Amino acid sequence: MPLATFGVIGGGMMGEALITRLLDQKIFTPGSVMVSDPQAARRELLHQSYGVQTTADNQLVIDSAEIVLLAIKPQMLASVADPLKPPTRDSPPLLLSILAGTTLARLQAAFPGWAVVRAMPNTPATVGAGVTALATGEGVSIEQLSQARTIFASVGTVVEVPEYQMDAVTALSGSGPGYLALVVEALADGGVAVGLPRAVALELAIATVRGTGELLHQSNLHPAVLKDRVTSPGGTTIAGIGALEAGGLRSALIAAVKAAYLRSKELGQS
Repeated sequence: MPLATFGVIGGGMMGEALITRLLDQKIFTPGSVMVSDPQAARRELLHQSYGVQTTADNQLVIDSAEIVLLAIKPQMLASVADPLKPPTRDSPPLLLSILAGTTLARLQAAFPGWAVVRAMPNTPATVGAGVTALATGEGVSIEQLSQARTIFASVGTVVEVPEYQMDAVTALSGSGPGYLALVVEALADGGVAVGLPRAVALELAIATVRGTGELLHQSNLHPAVLKDRVTSPGGTTIAGIGALEAGGLRSALIAAVKAAYLRSKELGQS
């Protein structure tokens, strides 16, 4: 059954990804979705592509929607929130924020009296293969949390965490696609180094990473168990793993997550 009415402030990549999946899964109908965006060309594209209502007026969105997705740049929070008047409805909308590094306290101060859920999706959400962590603010009901889960489940897996873990989520799953893109690129470079055409090497690297992730997910195997299963005595895989260990791949990835975590905390305090 479709949810009631859905508003989106900021019609960028992530907002569009959610709209696409929500409409495809009939969680919302096009007539129940309104998107505000300052760019006329963007509004026209979203209206023509999905049949949703579009506007340049953020106030119109919050006055008409029961659930509002805030999908703007974090530094735009004050300029968007300050001009808004209280919604012209009996109860404020549920606010879903995907603003990186923006705490529940800041969001609740910007939207007083609203129920707020902070979300951290990652970029694979744009193809329906993402993972989103949710942290709930004060006053979020069980029904509202269920609505938030339904919305973000449309673009992948959903987990709930206490807010103090959101910087760690950002460092792992939020930034993780960047780390893995670097791994894929390096694997493809290795393939080229041993004689494969670039296009073939890249296709093999992407398919291998994708397939390994799906195998780990479906089999519920610990990564170490899968690694042992494909590592034969004196074989090619153990030779490659030895080179990776010598190069510090494991410690480098751990250090990357730690560095991203510290940077996320810095951004949240600015």
